[in-house]
Amino acid sequence: MLLKDPVELTPVAGVRLAACNAGIYENNRDDIFLIELAEGSSCAAVFTKNAFCAAPVKVAQTHLQSTSPRYCLVNAGNANAGTGDRGYQDAVSSCRILAAQAACEPRQVLPFSTGVIGEFLPMDNIRESFPALLSSLHEDNWLAGARAMMTTDTVAKGVSKMIMLENKAVQITGIAKGSGMIRPDMATMLAFIATDAGLSTDVLNQILNNVLNLSFNRICVDGDTSTNDACVLMATGKSEVSIKDVEDPRISRLQEAIADVCVELAQAIVRDGEGATKFVSVNIQNGTSKSQCLDIAYDIATSPLVKTALFAADPNWGRIIAAIGRSRTGQIEAEKISVFLNELCIVDKGGKADSYTEEAGQAVMLKPEIIIRIDLGLGQCSETVWTCDFSHDYIRINAEYRS
Repeated sequence: MLLKDPVELTPVAGVRLAACNAGIYENNRDDIFLIELAEGSSCAAVFTKNAFCAAPVKVAQTHLQSTSPRYCLVNAGNANAGTGDRGYQDAVSSCRILAAQAACEPRQVLPFSTGVIGEFLPMDNIRESFPALLSSLHEDNWLAGARAMMTTDTVAKGVSKMIMLENKAVQITGIAKGSGMIRPDMATMLAFIATDAGLSTDVLNQILNNVLNLSFNRICVDGDTSTNDACVLMATGKSEVSIKDVEDPRISRLQEAIADVCVELAQAIVRDGEGATKFVSVNIQNGTSKSQCLDIAYDIATSPLVKTALFAADPNWGRIIAAIGRSRTGQIEAEKISVFLNELCIVDKGGKADSYTEEAGQAVMLKPEIIIRIDLGLGQCSETVWTCDFSHDYIRINAEYRS
């Protein structure tokens, strides 16, 4: 479970970043950052489905529908959610003021916020940070950006990957934040992934929607979905690779590489789950449909009883089968179900496996990484969700979040 800041993140041609301290957090740290995209870049994004989506989400969605962005403006410490019309106008104003200084249109700025809900942005502080941000933009500032958007994260999260397409290099770098309030429909996370490939918006949207369902939409820390979640995929066109047609066969290789970056970032969010001590894969096999497998996986991954047993290294398999049994997916036949902890069979055909012992179960539960594998014995579909345990620190962190 030990996580560390990435040592180095590789620049992406056509992307510059800058971070500074705008005084949004009380402690002295960078809490706002800017991403600049070269002219001609394309962009796709997916946002939270929470009905109380934050003001910056609404503004970013509107702006993205009308033009390709030049800037992403990101602040931590204040979510600008639950702030009504004033919050919306603050998000609009931040785009307008930055655009005036950056010589672009306000709709070419996408705002993003993360932090405490229900408080107004300190607009004077944010406005005063713009000259410093614009004057310090540099292609090597990916890690600074990752650190600036942290909230309860203990480490910055970033991944770089280079692939060859037809003997031409393509660079991909991504950063993300997230630690608590994590559940799909984006989790409580912000993620920004860029490539120097030249991609049409249609290609970007296709890739993003596909990789989300392999990565950020397969994680869970506590079952809560935030008001501010967003994942942005950007392409600058500065490499020699250009893909404009959604039927281009090269897409599969590029999508695989972007998915690798997103999976590593998504798993880092779970590993950095608030107070987490264990990284847990919940694998559902032989279900009737992918939706059935996912529903059961999340019933297990979000169960406080299962998650606290994981923290205690208590192989209380009754909690696992109870979570399976309460699933609303239907078509569950208890006598066909087998349950494994790593390779240890604990339930066979609906009952405790003859070879199972508590000592063997606890030996697995003491490990920092665990696979809970469920064989439903009903079909041929499978899905995997990544989650973590609930520890004493999860309660402490969230109880003290606003103090």
